[in-house]
Amino acid sequence: MEDQPLILLLLLVFFSSYQLPSSAYTLPDKYFINCGSNIDINITSRTYVGDMNSGHVSFTKENSYVVDNNPASNTPPALYQTARIFRKKSSYNFKIDSNGSYLVRLHFFGLSNLPTSVFNISAAGFVLLHNFTVQNSDKTAVIKEFILSIPIGEFSIHLVPQGSSFAFVNAIELFPAPPDFINDEHSDDHKGRLSPAFHTIHRINVGGPTLTPENDTLLRTWLPDDPYLYNVHTAINKQDLSAQPNYMAPVNKFIAPAPVYMTAKEMNIDTSRQSNNFNVTWSYDVTRNARHLVRVHFCDIVSSSLSNFQFLLYIDNYLSPEINPYQATGLLATPFYVDFVVVSDDSGFMNISIGPDSRSLVKTAFLNGVEIMEMMGESDFVKSKQKSVFIIVVPVVLGVGGLVLVCIFGGLLFIILRSKKLKSIETPEWLPLTAYKGSTHSNRKKSQQSTRSREGTINASPVPDLNLGLKIPFFEIQLATSNFDTKLLIGKGGFGDVYRGTLRTGIKVAVKRSKPGSGQGLPEFQTEIMVLSRIRHLHLVSLIGYCDEMSEMILVYEFMEKGTLREHLYNSELPCLSWKQRLEICIGAARGLNYLHRGATGGIIHRDVKSTNILLDENFVAKVADFGLSRSGPPDQSHVSTDVKGTFGYLDPDYFRTQQLTEKSDVYSFGVVLLEVLCARPAIDPTLPMDQVNLAEWGMLYKKKGLLEQILDPSIKPQINPNSLRKFADIAEKCLEEDAADRPTMSDVAWDLEYALQLQQTAVVQESHEDSTTNVSGMLLPFIQRLPSMTAQFQSDDTSIIREDDSCSLLSTGEVFSQLKIDDAR
Repeated sequence: MEDQPLILLLLLVFFSSYQLPSSAYTLPDKYFINCGSNIDINITSRTYVGDMNSGHVSFTKENSYVVDNNPASNTPPALYQTARIFRKKSSYNFKIDSNGSYLVRLHFFGLSNLPTSVFNISAAGFVLLHNFTVQNSDKTAVIKEFILSIPIGEFSIHLVPQGSSFAFVNAIELFPAPPDFINDEHSDDHKGRLSPAFHTIHRINVGGPTLTPENDTLLRTWLPDDPYLYNVHTAINKQDLSAQPNYMAPVNKFIAPAPVYMTAKEMNIDTSRQSNNFNVTWSYDVTRNARHLVRVHFCDIVSSSLSNFQFLLYIDNYLSPEINPYQATGLLATPFYVDFVVVSDDSGFMNISIGPDSRSLVKTAFLNGVEIMEMMGESDFVKSKQKSVFIIVVPVVLGVGGLVLVCIFGGLLFIILRSKKLKSIETPEWLPLTAYKGSTHSNRKKSQQSTRSREGTINASPVPDLNLGLKIPFFEIQLATSNFDTKLLIGKGGFGDVYRGTLRTGIKVAVKRSKPGSGQGLPEFQTEIMVLSRIRHLHLVSLIGYCDEMSEMILVYEFMEKGTLREHLYNSELPCLSWKQRLEICIGAARGLNYLHRGATGGIIHRDVKSTNILLDENFVAKVADFGLSRSGPPDQSHVSTDVKGTFGYLDPDYFRTQQLTEKSDVYSFGVVLLEVLCARPAIDPTLPMDQVNLAEWGMLYKKKGLLEQILDPSIKPQINPNSLRKFADIAEKCLEEDAADRPTMSDVAWDLEYALQLQQTAVVQESHEDSTTNVSGMLLPFIQRLPSMTAQFQSDDTSIIREDDSCSLLSTGEVFSQLKIDDAR
């Protein structure tokens, strides 16, 4: 477990939704240093003072400076024509007047008369750059930006040459950041847990052009997003240059300049497509296995009017809280931002995606800007071997006057309650994305090809007639299962793993997930959806929904609290089922199968009836499950199948021999289940002697010899009424007839099982000479089956769409026997 890469830690960092805007802040004059020079240079309204002239800055004496000697035609910008060079460990020293966060920018430009160098830079106890070298083949400056927490006093930037090399720097910027620029002080739970040092990796103007320091309030550079976009066809540029964005607290022009919020990327919706269920994804290179502060900027310039509009944001394909522009701002064209702390994996890439929310009236998504900053150093919040997830929703609250105060307290209350609730969502690990997202990249080209292929599979459902009303977004399933936490794993099968989960509506579910990206099991996946979306019955497991996003195949069912029938019969620590419970379970399963055969439109053959596909709810009500192998068609019509499917031990030998599939194949399999219930052993047990390996053959051999009692489950032997036992054995024997034509229908099986239960429940102790199930059966069953009203009543009850009670409902049986006036079933 420990060698798996850390994948994701999502934390919405607490920002003050009740702070005053930083309108009082102005860009300070110091420190802007032109290194290696005695000349002051004015750039973008800032004066970069020559380090030889500054009275507030000192640097180590053992140094030299260099001036570029290129011809005039190739002369670099004035700020980069000189540099300060250090041959030994040296430092720049600054006087700090106030505590707080400071922006530190270091400018490097490889002059033509400087050889390549390797050096380290450290400050405030952090190594800012390690084995750093400058390759200026394209003759552009390299600017490294950091945000450091600095106390009052002397602050030093140390430059340390490596080996026989040297260190150099062309320019330095050091000035206080705006108030609350990065702030976690408003969370009691997480106060002070953010790193005091950040290294800016990316600053992206999504949907817009390059923004240079001349366009930015803090002299930052914002790059366009197109080089990072996976598939350029999934998004379009949007811009609104007609008006300035509506800055409202806590967002101001220093968080991001107006041009960032006046442009955006929006989903490229194609109205001619049946489905526009895709994500727009960007991939950014980041530091491996490191914490990053990710700031995403939003400003709705894509909507023409206010509407009920929310969309989804993913980081490395893990869901963040939904983005709702109007819950955050209440106004059009009003900026807001959200911060996350993300632990990267060892791929060296981080994916950020936006996509539509199926619950939103407007099916689109947009993004205005992205900033990614590596959080330097180790803190108590993240341990190298701990992989926990905290998601804390913090809305941006806006308003004026008294409304602000109301929103403040409401927002704080929401934060407290929400954070306490969601802190419990902790998992020991996030599953590696490489298992199903293809997010480990050897290079960007490979990742782009992978994503284009992947996105091509999620624009529509795998087959056109899947029930789109049952689709559940992948992020909802992640939330329901705590991102497929192994602690919630409740089973494994041929299709995939099964997890326990709880939807946000509070509904408990079972989530069956195919091996991600394998493509195996697609026909079964489609069949299951098509079958279960058409039918509802008390004794059939209900399909809550499915997910087919991003090569996933996930089925979501109602949760069956007591698990499978098999788990309660053998090889389990679960309490033993009584004989009465077993009869009721068999009756329920028979009713469910009868509905499939006769009640469902067109008729459905299950094809994989077995004890693991009969599930039990909290009241031990049986429900048939797993319809991946099902076939539809008229119940009396045979299907020729060259691909015989089923489970060994339950497979109908007549079907296997003739390849003629009918509903009687399900009847045979159910007969094997009846013997499992009776004997509490597997259908096939290779550890037993040869004549006992196959339960159907062994059970029928003992039945014909009159020795059935010798192979009963010892735990129920004292409970069984002999009449009930004999009737039950007769039913199993009929189901297991070699010739399919000789087997009963599931309607007959259900009816006979009801009778076996009634025999079990008889309150009269019969005399020994009366104890004859054969005689009772011979007298009563032909008479009962000739009553048309009885058969009609059973069919009507059995084919009801939904039954309100959760019991096995023996009312119809009681009514039948009361009408027959058979006292105590005699």
